[in-house]
Amino acid sequence: MAERGGLGIYSIAAHRGFADALAAGLLARYAEPDFGLARLTLLLPSSRAARTVSEAFVRLSGGALLLPRMAMVGDLDLDETLGALFDTIGAGGGAGAGIAPAADPVRRWLRLADMLAEVEGERAGKGAARLRRAFEIGRTMDRLLVEEIRPEDLITDRVMGIVLEMQDHWKRSTADFLRVQDLWLTELAARGEIDAPTRRNLLFDHAARKWAAEPPAHAIVAAGVTSASPALARLLKVVAQLPRGAVILPDLDLALDEDVWDALGTAGKPPAADGPPFGPGDAVTHPQYHLKLLLNRMGVARGEVRAWHRAGLSAAPPQRSRAISSLFLPPAASARWAGLAAEQRRLGGVRLMESAHPGEEATAIAVLMREALEVPERRVALITPDRELAARVVAQLDRWNIAADDTAGRPLPQTAAARLVLLLAEVMAEDAAPVPLIALLTHPYVRRDGERARWLEQARRLDHALRGPRPPPGLAPLAQLAGDKGLGDWWAEAEAALAPLFALPQDCLLADALAALSTAAEALCGEALWGNADGRALAQFIESLREAARDAAARLDPRELKAMLHEAMDRVSVRPPWGGHPRVAIYGLLEARMVRADLVICGALTEGVWPASPAPDPLLPPPVLRALGVPGADFRIGLAAHDLAGALGAPEVVLSWARRDAGGPVIPSRFVLRIKAMLGDQARKHEERRAVRLAQLIDHAAPAEPYPRPRPLPSPEQRRVEVSATGLDRLRSDPYQFYASAILELKALDGLDAAPSPAWQGIAVHKILEQWHKQGAKPGTLLPIAGQVLEAMNAHPLMRGLWRPRLFRALEWIDAEVANLAGEGQIVAASEVWGDMMFQGIRVHGRADRIDRLADGSLAIIDYKTGQPPSRKMVKEGYSLQLGLIGLIAAAGGFEEVAGQPAEFAYWSLAKDSKRRAQNGFGYVSEPFKDAQQKEEFLASTQGFLEEAITRWITGSDPFTARLNLDVPVYNDYDQLMRLDEWLPRLSPEEADEA
Repeated sequence: MAERGGLGIYSIAAHRGFADALAAGLLARYAEPDFGLARLTLLLPSSRAARTVSEAFVRLSGGALLLPRMAMVGDLDLDETLGALFDTIGAGGGAGAGIAPAADPVRRWLRLADMLAEVEGERAGKGAARLRRAFEIGRTMDRLLVEEIRPEDLITDRVMGIVLEMQDHWKRSTADFLRVQDLWLTELAARGEIDAPTRRNLLFDHAARKWAAEPPAHAIVAAGVTSASPALARLLKVVAQLPRGAVILPDLDLALDEDVWDALGTAGKPPAADGPPFGPGDAVTHPQYHLKLLLNRMGVARGEVRAWHRAGLSAAPPQRSRAISSLFLPPAASARWAGLAAEQRRLGGVRLMESAHPGEEATAIAVLMREALEVPERRVALITPDRELAARVVAQLDRWNIAADDTAGRPLPQTAAARLVLLLAEVMAEDAAPVPLIALLTHPYVRRDGERARWLEQARRLDHALRGPRPPPGLAPLAQLAGDKGLGDWWAEAEAALAPLFALPQDCLLADALAALSTAAEALCGEALWGNADGRALAQFIESLREAARDAAARLDPRELKAMLHEAMDRVSVRPPWGGHPRVAIYGLLEARMVRADLVICGALTEGVWPASPAPDPLLPPPVLRALGVPGADFRIGLAAHDLAGALGAPEVVLSWARRDAGGPVIPSRFVLRIKAMLGDQARKHEERRAVRLAQLIDHAAPAEPYPRPRPLPSPEQRRVEVSATGLDRLRSDPYQFYASAILELKALDGLDAAPSPAWQGIAVHKILEQWHKQGAKPGTLLPIAGQVLEAMNAHPLMRGLWRPRLFRALEWIDAEVANLAGEGQIVAASEVWGDMMFQGIRVHGRADRIDRLADGSLAIIDYKTGQPPSRKMVKEGYSLQLGLIGLIAAAGGFEEVAGQPAEFAYWSLAKDSKRRAQNGFGYVSEPFKDAQQKEEFLASTQGFLEEAITRWITGSDPFTARLNLDVPVYNDYDQLMRLDEWLPRLSPEEADEA
């Protein structure tokens, strides 16, 4: 390429694909014979941009090609590090010879946390909370360093005057920040290091001086760089002045009216020397604002920028750029929309798609992408900052066997490898609580070799044993439980892997805790844990953190490890390896810069997502940052607007949003509202309804046949099952539940770490009373026994706080009542005893809570209830027959410990005595009969109900109809199995009355 005069600054318009237009122009300008293009040095903002540009060169080359040398300028906004080029500029005394090395950012994070504790004491918080604040301090320091703001700039009279007018918390926050920064700078000087942004600035300045003094023999081109940091702006100015240099900006609007350009504000170039660099009227949310800031810091006027005249593979109509320019006019200039001609506001090829919810939006997007692939060589891309929407689209595309990679990646904590390490930390933090423990032991990476089947079988047996309230904390109770269930050898293997974690002291070195985590993870998974992309990213993360923690001597309570790791991992993205569909791409906003496709879909265009809600700096107040010359939080809204403007340059564009998200209704993005406002009456013509309709229909199916009321008819052999005292009530009121529990033998499982249920309370009460009666039911010993039983059962804190005091008051009443009855000649003959009898060839069995011997030798059947006892109506109508059935078994001699004729029946309730019949308000006796005749007839009526039930369902042929008697309250263990909600609302009056 021949040398040219003047500044080499160019712009590629929004309606042209940046990467393709850039590659096409570079091929035309620098593709000299032999190695012409390979001698070119291309400065790019990020490694992602380098990959995009490389793909563009491959598409346009038409054959073999030596690519130019690509160097990254380390855009901190993109979380990119500086490329190695700048360290090697010069010979002998290059940049690396005179510039100190950069401090390790992870070590700095840990040391800032210690310094924060030194400065603030207890106010600094502990563990993960303090580390979170330390990270914010480091980010603010970097932000200031990029803008070349020195520590002494923070204590000028102008800045301190602003601080003194702030509220007290801002004063304290600013003062603490300055003190922590001073401590860190002192340590940096002692170590002979500097912060990474400072080193970046020094390297840029060194390169600028070197190239200005000795222009390189070969061309240097900076492309796609939008960061406006002062040091980078100075470097770009030098590159633009080189004889064979060029700076190519993305979508600088060269056609924007001068008055509109001026209306964007001062943008770092105040009219007065002592004026603020950013005026209060600056339009920082405009997509051109950051480019104006860059040009001002370069000392270049917009009129010196020329168009990059070389088209790429695909481009939108040129008039689209004029419409995009009008779309993002500043507020005052937006009044021009009313006078725009139709062709000036035309957005041909742009469609607006509104969906009801994110699921429908994802399906509609997948439909559009699938349809686009029908055209040969047509490329389609989804751009969205919402990673959940991206994951939904990936899943929807899988229905057509289209493998789409989300190149923005997933946060490290969402990957399988990191989840395992976080589960290990959670098991340690929660003293081996059941939920994280079972999740850990059944994790897909655990025992992936040939032993996995056996391992999962044992883990599921432990899972079954842990159902219900949480066991006592620690590994020892689990070892005892595993031994009782025949899992001792297997648990010993699992415990050996977990034991080092529980041996860590409360205040240990972070490096030691990370080493213990890694050792435990490898003991469970082997080295295969680190083999995949997520494992490699995890290994790199842990190793860098462990090395920095060892160097910083960082300490942490192991219980804080999970929260700290999760937050730190959230800042790491795991990107998929190559292998997805070659014409389908899913990008985040950063990855989409410089990308072009034939169809671009912009998803999740809602406020708070695109653009994201601006987050002000938590340490320095906005007026202080403005006075220092740091752009405000709204600056990123302008970057998001620029990303959208670039996406709108594709040949075909779909802008998509949903009316609500998981939390409720949402507002469409301000960008969507501006598009609708500018289009006016034309907006309806741009609506994309077909894809939404297809998304609604794709999973639509014909209505299922109404599900009937279940009436299973098992065979005679299946029907002949035993009947329990509680099962008889269920059989008569809801035969289907009896069928599910006694014939199908299906049992409802409690959840892991479940809150104590009424059933658990009943078990606890029965254990307490059983032990008390076996120990002689001595007065005054019941409450100590209750305390021991509840302690052994590891009573839930809620039980200790709420239920235990009530229980103890009811047990006091039982203690006193039993003593009073003993004085009247009624003594406890048996408690918690099992008995049975044969009735019409069927075994009938049950457990008696208590059987007393009366003074005349007859028996009293007593049933304990933790809640309200059954009503007299329920007993009379035969839906609460437990007392009667226990009485029949006792009369038949079915209890080995006691025999006789039952004469009394009573419920002893531990619930609150609403009639204050007990002195302490808890505990009372409820008798289901009003007179002696009803007591005498009770056994006979129970026998009649038993005979009817056995004749109809056990030895007969009646169907086990679900909810046969709708008026009888029953347990809901099998409601889902019987699909109650499907047939109950449609039940006819005749079906409801069939009982």
